Amino acid sequence: MYNFLEKIFTWCDPLFRKWGLGFTISSYASMLINIFILSFLSYIIYRFFRFVLVKIMEVIARKTKTKFDDLLISNKTVMYISHLIPLLFIYKSVPIILKDYNYWEDVFGKLVGIYIILLILWIIRTIFNALKDHLKSIPKFSDKPIDSYIQVIMIVLWIMGITAIFSEVFEIKIEKMLTTLGAISAIILLIFRDTILGFVASIQVSVNDMLRIGDWITMDKFGADGDVIEINLATVKVRNFDNTTTSIPTYSLISDSFKNWRGMQKSEGRRIKRHVLIKSNSVRFIKNGELDDLMKIQLLKEYIAHKKVEIEKYNLNNNIDKELSLNGRNLTNLGLFRKYITKYLENHAGLNKDMLLVCRQLQPTAQGIPLEIYVFSKDKQWENYEYIMSDIFDHIIASVSFFDLELFELPSEGRNVYL
Repeated sequence: MYNFLEKIFTWCDPLFRKWGLGFTISSYASMLINIFILSFLSYIIYRFFRFVLVKIMEVIARKTKTKFDDLLISNKTVMYISHLIPLLFIYKSVPIILKDYNYWEDVFGKLVGIYIILLILWIIRTIFNALKDHLKSIPKFSDKPIDSYIQVIMIVLWIMGITAIFSEVFEIKIEKMLTTLGAISAIILLIFRDTILGFVASIQVSVNDMLRIGDWITMDKFGADGDVIEINLATVKVRNFDNTTTSIPTYSLISDSFKNWRGMQKSEGRRIKRHVLIKSNSVRFIKNGELDDLMKIQLLKEYIAHKKVEIEKYNLNNNIDKELSLNGRNLTNLGLFRKYITKYLENHAGLNKDMLLVCRQLQPTAQGIPLEIYVFSKDKQWENYEYIMSDIFDHIIASVSFFDLELFELPSEGRNVYL
């Protein structure tokens, strides 16, 4: 190849001298013509190989089932490879064209060498980008932090490339460069501190399966409440439900606390845990005459009939004086209301009856007695979940008055207002 290149670039100078031009003029004229020839041939080689490589890749892409080759084309890998071939041609031609100009031969040779190194790194980057897009299309890898791994590999390759560039520019052996880098490792660790921490965090997140793309997470410190859309070396991107995007440092997922809703989404139900406050002085015993009216409530009919017989039997056997309702066993309006709500929840079509279903009374507070609903909805989709929860509490609030109970509200206009 060297002899072929000599034939292309060494014919000008003898011809110009034969025509009687001086040494200096013929030398500079031949150099300019050779540079023009080199540029023209490089462009022809580039266009030819670009056309051939693109056509070959298109044929391969059509005949194969995998999408990886299509992604190589879309990421312009073939185009960058076609740049590499004329660059190699230029790299071999420069020493012949500038053999009488040692300084410029050295300068241009180094520049071309640097560009070749950068182009190789860029080609590898496009291949990894295509690989990333391909893996994300596979369900098995779609929720894995592939970006983090590729970024780590590219950082290592860029360090190697920069080392090779310095070795090319300053003509220092790579062994000496690595020795020097080892001596300044403390400074390197300081510069790449966040990158190293992010890399370690990415590994921990992946190995421990703490986070996947598509997970719904909540992290109050960063105002994040939405779906994870990207996990890379430095940050985790979350698309919030208000369509804003929050970037969380990857290391913060290890050092700080966050809530991942994946477990709920994969379970058989989404928890509803909410309470209403019952005014404590509205709680009382049920009078005998009221039971007949309350038995009209279908969900309580059997329960009241059973409890009425049980309580009367107990009071009779124990000779209880019922002139005072406090004596013996009695039903309360809050107890019946709690039983009614339990029955109502057990018959609600939107709740999962195989999971915990409780209507319980919590510790009384200054605002009243909390009556808490602890159940799980079948539908975990946000809007449907909110509808089910609202439907339940609409009914609870509307039912309170049937049991002669009152809900607590904060004071308004200088006086307490109750429902």
